[in-house]
Amino acid sequence: MTNTIRNQIETKLQQALSPEILEVINESHMHNVPAGSESHFKVTIVSDQFDGKMLVARHRMVNKVLAEELNGIIHALALHTLTPAQYFERAGKVADSPECLGGGKG
Repeated sequence: MTNTIRNQIETKLQQALSPEILEVINESHMHNVPAGSESHFKVTIVSDQFDGKMLVARHRMVNKVLAEELNGIIHALALHTLTPAQYFERAGKVADSPECLGGGKG
């Protein structure tokens, strides 16, 4: 399997946060970037490690794990950080990412 940025994200988050559910979607095609780019991602992660933590703390946990990628290749990261109970309450639904209006695409 090719070692893509998406695979790196998945591997690091699996190892650090042991999620019950992890979905990493490359949304770069929705932006004004060259074909095949890996710069814009949507991550849905469901982990017991988020229990009792505010949203900002959860995002900081993910950002810390992905610090190297966020310091360089990743331009945008949409995070949906949920506890198992929250994921169940929402029936697994998370918001769609907004349309890109930047980079000459709007």
